[in-house]
Amino acid sequence: MLLRIPPTSRRLALIGLACLGTQSVLVPQSIGNAKEQSVLEQADDASGETYSLKHSLQPGQTLRYEVTHVAKTKTRINGSEEIANVHTKSNRAWTVAEADNSEMTFDHSIESVAMTQQSGDADEVQWDSTTGEEPPKIFSVVASQIGTPLATVTINKQGQEVRREDHAGSKSSLGMGTLALALPDKPVKIGESWAVPSEIQARTEDGFVKQIKIRQLYTLKKVKAGVATLSVKSETLTPIEEESLRAQVIQQLSNGTLRFDVDNGYLLSKELIWDESVVGFQGPGSMMEYRAKMTEELLPEDSSTTVASKKKSQR
Repeated sequence: MLLRIPPTSRRLALIGLACLGTQSVLVPQSIGNAKEQSVLEQADDASGETYSLKHSLQPGQTLRYEVTHVAKTKTRINGSEEIANVHTKSNRAWTVAEADNSEMTFDHSIESVAMTQQSGDADEVQWDSTTGEEPPKIFSVVASQIGTPLATVTINKQGQEVRREDHAGSKSSLGMGTLALALPDKPVKIGESWAVPSEIQARTEDGFVKQIKIRQLYTLKKVKAGVATLSVKSETLTPIEEESLRAQVIQQLSNGTLRFDVDNGYLLSKELIWDESVVGFQGPGSMMEYRAKMTEELLPEDSSTTVASKKKSQR
């Protein structure tokens, strides 16, 4: 039995929802919560200075991020080609309820979203939550969850999830990484790396679910003016011989750059890039290309989103 990839339009809708953290995808789906970490590579930094990277959220603090995700998927099967595009821009927030020396608890929510997708010859579908217009059916799940907590999450200083209560959506990351940046459990030097293992579920051509072990390899590249720049690269540990499995895995692999505020203990920005091709994922005459970019930027406290949210809470 051949693997049945979902229709491109549906697949792109799921990608956009997973980017928001509001809807899971059928396959692949990330599992595991990064409980193990280890420094893998030694640094070449001659100074020998080490840096302690820890999350440090404060009670009552709200962190808001603008997340932009652009993706293009091209598939060719037996000479028939289809191109699909998705563009999602959202503002998400962490509202910190409790925090002490070891754990921090926050509500994760989506405050606004603008989504566009187009597949093949179909008309482009757009929706912006700030307009007040009725959302298209394909975006209805997102619309119903805007402005309400998706999950209440407790993390430790390394960003590991200690507890999690999902109110809506799922933990699916689709290669976007976990909500909190995974940090090493000891000080590191410039050039040192640490790994976070996890697994991906992929479905084989005969219908069985296979666990694919991967790891996210983080490296501290530099620290300047209290800001640490890190790289992240996903590596598959389980050999993948079937191209149908590879087609499911590539969207789960994170490769990019992150910036972390060392002094204040939170993520400043993230940029992830995908540039993948798989030949033969549904037979000799098939090909899939996936090109995507995701950026996440911390919004200033006096941004228009923050001001609007404050006004709304005062009504």
